[in-house]
Amino acid sequence: MKLSDTAVKNVKASDKAIKMADGGGLYLEVTPKGGKYWRQKYRFQGKEKRLAHGVYPDVSLKMARDRRDDARRLLADGIDPGEHKKSLKEAELEITSNTFEAIAREWLSKQSHIWSKRHVEQLLKRLERNIFPWVGQKPISQITAKDILSVLRRIENNGKLHSAHRALSCCSQIFRYSVAIGKAPTDPCRDLRGALPPEKVEHRAAITDPVKVGDLLKSIDGYEGSIIVKCAMQLAPLVFVRPGELRQAKWEDIDLEQAEWRFTITKTNTPHIVPLSRQSIAILSEIKPVSGKGLYVFPSQRTTKRPMSDNAVLVAMRAMGIPKEVMSGHGFRAMARTLLDEVLGFRPDFIEHQLAHAVRDPNGRAYNRTSHLEERKKMMQEWADYLDKLKGGAEIIAINQ
Repeated sequence: MKLSDTAVKNVKASDKAIKMADGGGLYLEVTPKGGKYWRQKYRFQGKEKRLAHGVYPDVSLKMARDRRDDARRLLADGIDPGEHKKSLKEAELEITSNTFEAIAREWLSKQSHIWSKRHVEQLLKRLERNIFPWVGQKPISQITAKDILSVLRRIENNGKLHSAHRALSCCSQIFRYSVAIGKAPTDPCRDLRGALPPEKVEHRAAITDPVKVGDLLKSIDGYEGSIIVKCAMQLAPLVFVRPGELRQAKWEDIDLEQAEWRFTITKTNTPHIVPLSRQSIAILSEIKPVSGKGLYVFPSQRTTKRPMSDNAVLVAMRAMGIPKEVMSGHGFRAMARTLLDEVLGFRPDFIEHQLAHAVRDPNGRAYNRTSHLEERKKMMQEWADYLDKLKGGAEIIAINQ
């Protein structure tokens, strides 16, 4: 006797499981807890097997019968319906694990030991906001240059050209990773070179003329504002780290006896060493009685629990009459890079190491933080001495002149 919709709906659970046959091997199993499961009994190559067809009422009687009939057709063709269902699930899982979003998340997880947690989180947020909604669920091997360009146009049309360029670069890295692990044949982003309008390059203002550098340093020495800000400005040209790294300098990372400042670069999660010249140690020794009992070398005026504002140095320079078109916080790095190379003649790789830029050896391996440390110590001291000469009005001729 075949089942009816009413019988399936009204059957009640009992102490033991109930099996209600419908024919063709299909039956409804009612568990003691009241669950109603569609099952199909069949034989393949002499072995009795079971096939699950879902749960009632999500799967109706008619749907269960259709699935039973599909299974019987597979059996007629010599195919095990249970193995067939398993292979379909595996194929679906394979597709799901090969989507752009899945590969992107896997790629990001591989970078977590290289990049800082904050940087990884920021990249993921950009992907979730700008990329995943449109191509995230597509198999990465099927995504074309046209698909990526369409996503980039959305970002560009929102007036965020810089973000579009960064998104293109990020997508390209994900595709290259996918190619490396055999999940995609190529990087379609390579075909998008020139597809986006070029960004307007805004160079950070920097003073690189030796005479003007001397004038700038004398102005800083004459600053009559906060001693915290004054010492930060005096130290900036000597160590030429990034502005955020300077203002967040911690006393625990500074060893005045060893004349070293060791810290981790937040963006890349990379250890870095700044050799401290005699002049740098003198400045730090001067400020230590002021902030040495706290966490930060240059604390905020409001609380010692936070570093000084990222605008503190800029505001001070503007108060000194130095316009933003002439000098920026990052300008001390450009100043050092230019003069160390063109005037003092130091090797470019020494300079790049000290700027904490990615420098690789002939085999493509990244140098560690101690690479050329002794040479860099000499360079930093000679640089500090050179700046003193500029403040004193000495005329320094570039070696390549």
